[in-house]
Amino acid sequence: MPRSHHCSASGFSALFVSSIASLMLVACGGGGSETAVNNNVASSGAAVSGAATSGASLQLAQEPNAPQFTGNTATDGFNWFNYRRQQAGLATVSRSALIDKAAQAHSDYEKTNNTITHDEARDKPGYTGATLQERLAAAGYAFTQTRFSYGEVLSATGDTSGFNAAEDLIGAIYHRFVALEPMFREAGAGSASVPNGYTYFTMDFAANGLGQGLGRGGIIVYPNDNQQNVPTVFFSDRETPDPVPDRNEVGYPISVHANITASVTAQSFTVSQRGGASLPVKLLLHSNDSETPPSAAAIIPLAALASQTTYDVQFVGTVDGVPVSRSWSFQTR
Repeated sequence: MPRSHHCSASGFSALFVSSIASLMLVACGGGGSETAVNNNVASSGAAVSGAATSGASLQLAQEPNAPQFTGNTATDGFNWFNYRRQQAGLATVSRSALIDKAAQAHSDYEKTNNTITHDEARDKPGYTGATLQERLAAAGYAFTQTRFSYGEVLSATGDTSGFNAAEDLIGAIYHRFVALEPMFREAGAGSASVPNGYTYFTMDFAANGLGQGLGRGGIIVYPNDNQQNVPTVFFSDRETPDPVPDRNEVGYPISVHANITASVTAQSFTVSQRGGASLPVKLLLHSNDSETPPSAAAIIPLAALASQTTYDVQFVGTVDGVPVSRSWSFQTR
């Protein structure tokens, strides 16, 4: 059965916002995400398993300009996140050996303790820090700027493919908010496998300073304009809180992302088959869903999308008060 967990916390101080999400995927284990921001201006190594060349991985590897499949779970997952970021018009993240060290240590902790979690217990073997920020510090990664952000996504899967792990996490809307954060500039990845069991994949992101990102009023969208082979379905029950609690099989989430320090509003956010009427959707904004960050918006079609079909999307809203209008299309697999 699906198992998942997503919780949020805020108010540690006026300058700190944190959210945590984890996802259990029936077919391939589970995953999770965590984001945090410290902004005192105004807001917000070891063994790496070889990845099996599954049919799904081969299909992903055949996408235009896809990264080369290496068989190294951590590297493939890292590269796939960068591939999707670049497709969306975001800066790719550079790989940090220190963040790699933190991510690898956490994957090792999960393997040793046979658990998927963002929080490590001091009395458990392999402990390197209770929180992501503590684990980054233990690995020697220091935030030298007063405004910074960091995030983490996790998966525990029976498939050792890093491509698949990253793609599944991007498909889960609360995790996508982390993976496609425009201000992240560095990242690291780690992986550890239990023989004949789960492969624990960790991807940690960081921005040491929040001066870079999209311009004022800037947004990126996902699926991106003219993206091909977009999945038709998302199983909502695999995330908790469930983004669409009254049903499981829904359409693939569609999202808009601004800088983590920005505020997004939506006057209209629609999707339709080419030439057809707008589909019924669930709109996710911070104002109606506390798990959605203020800097993003999403719609989830209330039924699975049709295969091999072109969909047209329109978003009209604001980013920090700047009017924004974007129309784009994508094609399902």
